[in-house]
Amino acid sequence: MTATIALLAELVGFDTTSSRSNLALVGRVADRLDGIGARVRLSHDEGRGKANILASFGPCAPGGVVLSGHTDTVPVDDQSWSSDPFRLSERDGKLHGRGAVDMKGFIAACLAAAESFAATDLARPVHIALSYDEEVGCLGVPGLIADLLAHEERPELAIIGEPTLMRLGDRHRGFLGFRTRFEGKAAHSSDPSAGASAIYPAADFAGFLRAVGHRAGAIDRTTVNLGRIEGGSAINIVPSACELLWEFRPVTPEDAEETERLVGAYLARATPPDIRQSTRRQVHVPPLASAGTEPALAVAAALGGIGPPFAMPFGTEAGFFQAAGISAVVCGPGSIAQAHQPDEWIACAQLEAADAFMARLAGWACRRHS
Repeated sequence: MTATIALLAELVGFDTTSSRSNLALVGRVADRLDGIGARVRLSHDEGRGKANILASFGPCAPGGVVLSGHTDTVPVDDQSWSSDPFRLSERDGKLHGRGAVDMKGFIAACLAAAESFAATDLARPVHIALSYDEEVGCLGVPGLIADLLAHEERPELAIIGEPTLMRLGDRHRGFLGFRTRFEGKAAHSSDPSAGASAIYPAADFAGFLRAVGHRAGAIDRTTVNLGRIEGGSAINIVPSACELLWEFRPVTPEDAEETERLVGAYLARATPPDIRQSTRRQVHVPPLASAGTEPALAVAAALGGIGPPFAMPFGTEAGFFQAAGISAVVCGPGSIAQAHQPDEWIACAQLEAADAFMARLAGWACRRHS
């Protein structure tokens, strides 16, 4: 575990907040993995300021496993930390630092195990796949999966190491984020009839979203949330524009289609003729579905993942792998309760459990028969 902690300290030292480039971390990790014999590929965003890493060990053959994590973190702005968030510190068996649990702890365990992957006669490949911009909508992982499928044989399964306390997460809702804009006509407020207020139809739409999405049972039902409204310029001007940022979290792809149909039908019938309306999807994270018989679930359980499988309240990149025909499960060290918090931490005992999981995975990958 000493090697994993040392690697975690190095990873935390890179400020990879989603608003910043991750290339310094990517370069360091890619050099390390290339140096021990991995087949390393980088795939960049359009501006080439960020990159995914794909590092493959073993034969170029089907039936492998993907260890998936993301390199970006949420900001530390407006959070009160007891220590430097970009310097790993240990207190009472807890390792504190931004990204320590979400999810550089899992990445450190993967990197620590990489030497054993390189030194073992693997019968099936092991892929370490690290993406950018997960925290702002899983923007990097589609390109990472495309790169994987274009240059390696299709893996059998993917293990996404989001913090679950090493429990087996086999399902979660998706996430779709939208921006809806209403545009009217500005006028002096002494004669509102000379203009067309964009705020009134926006307010009506907000009420519609609340009626559709104000429900209980958040994990197993589609929910809707309005996160932000912005419009108008002054108290004495009829507002010419108003924007709403809203999202919904579907349980299944069919739920997603139905919710988008309901919203589209409402906007078509309820938008006044003197108002222009546009709605643009900005984020799409697919749900992770489970029938309880996925290969990834069985393998992760055999490697030490803790059952019974559970439904996660948060989204992950797992649905992208499943949509690409790769069986996926979520299982990683640490608790999601510590993620995104000031003084974020991961327990040393959780890293030890992740190391044991990786050691078993190396043994599984070198066996000729499952």
